[in-house]
Amino acid sequence: MATQKLYAGLKLRETRGRLGLTQKVFAERLGVSLPYLNQMENNHRPVSAAVVLALAGEFGLDVTKLSTGDAERLVSDMREALADPVFADAGVPLADLRLSASNAPALARAFLELHRAYRQTHERLASLDEALGRDDRTSLASPWEEVRDFFHYCDNYIDAVDRAAERLFGAEGHRPDPVARARDLLAAKGVDLQFVDMAPLRARTGDRLQISTRAAGATQRFQILHQVALLTQGDLLDATLDLARFQSDTSRAIARTGLANYFAGAALLPYRVFLDAAQAARHDLERLADLFGASIEQVAHRLSTLQRPGAKGIPFFFVRVDQAGTITKRHSATRLQFARFGGACPLWNVHQAFETPGRFLRQLAETPDGVRYLSLARDVSKPGGSFTAPVRRYAIGLGCEVSHAAQVVYADDLDPSNPRAYQPIGISCRICERKDCHQRSVPPLERRLKVDPDRRGLLPYEIV
Repeated sequence: MATQKLYAGLKLRETRGRLGLTQKVFAERLGVSLPYLNQMENNHRPVSAAVVLALAGEFGLDVTKLSTGDAERLVSDMREALADPVFADAGVPLADLRLSASNAPALARAFLELHRAYRQTHERLASLDEALGRDDRTSLASPWEEVRDFFHYCDNYIDAVDRAAERLFGAEGHRPDPVARARDLLAAKGVDLQFVDMAPLRARTGDRLQISTRAAGATQRFQILHQVALLTQGDLLDATLDLARFQSDTSRAIARTGLANYFAGAALLPYRVFLDAAQAARHDLERLADLFGASIEQVAHRLSTLQRPGAKGIPFFFVRVDQAGTITKRHSATRLQFARFGGACPLWNVHQAFETPGRFLRQLAETPDGVRYLSLARDVSKPGGSFTAPVRRYAIGLGCEVSHAAQVVYADDLDPSNPRAYQPIGISCRICERKDCHQRSVPPLERRLKVDPDRRGLLPYEIV
C-alpha cells in the first residue's frame, strides 16, 4: 500500500512566523540543520517524524494542523480542471500541481474559480436561448458551487457551530430529548411548535412553527432543530458568514441554510456523545440511528464531520448520488476526493445500491494512487407522505482507509490483506490513469491515444 509523505512547508512557515522566530532559531529548537529546515519549508523534503514530535513537544503544536488534506483537495480539483479540453496542450506535471497547492494555495483556488467561471460562461453560450432570458448582471460563479466549496475546504467541520449545538443538546455526556429541549428554546422566543398534516416539511408563520406529520420522525426532529438554529443562533451564523465573505447574497442565503442544517445535525447527534457511541458500536449505522432517533443518511453524514482537533473520529468520506449517477452531496476527510463535474466511477459500489434496496453493500477498493479503502453503500428512499407524492431515491456511500477497518463492523469477515480482494476504482474517467478499465466512458485527457483500425480490444483505442 502507498505510504503518504507529509509535505507541509506552508504550515511550517506560518508556524514560524506566528512564533516570531528566525529560520536559524526555529531550526535549533527543532533539532535540525538550517538547510534541512529550508528544504522542508519549500517542500523539497517531507516533514520527518522527529520534526513532528519536536513541534508537539517544543511548541505544543496540534500536529493535526500539519495535515495536507487541503492540498490534496486542491490537487484533485486542479487535475480535473486541467482535464478540460481547453488545456489539452498544457501538460502540467503532477509535481507542479502539488507545489502550487502546498506553496501557493490562494493562487490555486483563484485558478479553480477562474475555470469554474469559464465553464459556466461556456455553458451559457451553448444554451443561447436560455442565456438571453437571464439577467446579465448575474455573477458567473455558481452560488451552489461556492457554498459547497466553503464546506469542502472547512473539512465539513464548523467548530463554533458544532460546539454551540453540543452545549445546548449534549454537553458533558448528557443528551436531553431533542424535541422537548427544542420546544423550550422555541417557547422562549415566543414560538409555538405544532405538528400538522401538510405537504411542506416545515413552515413558520409569525409565532407558529408547523412540522409535517407526513415526514419520518428523524426528518421532523431535524426540521425542528433547523428552525432552532435560525431563531437562537442568528448572531453566530451571521458571524460565520461574515468570515466566509461570499460573493453574492444568494450564496450567503444558501450558506445560511447550510449552517442551520449543520447545527441541526450537530444537535441531533452531539459531538462527544455521538463519537463515544460510534466507537462503542463500531460505527454500526443502524445501531446509531436507533440510539439517536436519526436516519441512516444523517448518521453517515455526521460520521464524516467528526474532525474536531484533539478529538477526531475515523476520517470517513461520505457521498450521495441520484439515480442518474450525479453526486448531490460529497465530502471526504480521507485522501479520496470526488469529481467536481459529472458522476462517480461506475465501478464503485454506490451505483449498485439501487439494485439491492434495503441492503448494505461492502467493497474493498483501490484508487490509482495505491490507497485502499473500505466502502459501504446503501440506497435511501424518501417517500412524500402520500400515494400521489413522488418518492425520491438516492444512494449513499461511506468509507475509510483500510488502516481503520478493524474499528468498523462492516469489515468483519472481509480480507483486507488479500490484494485480489480490491476493486480498482478511480475519481472520474477524464482523469483516471488506468489503461485497461472495462467501464471507461471517455479517454483520459492527459494521455495520448493510439487508434488501430485493424485491432479492437475492450476499448476502440489504446492509451499510451
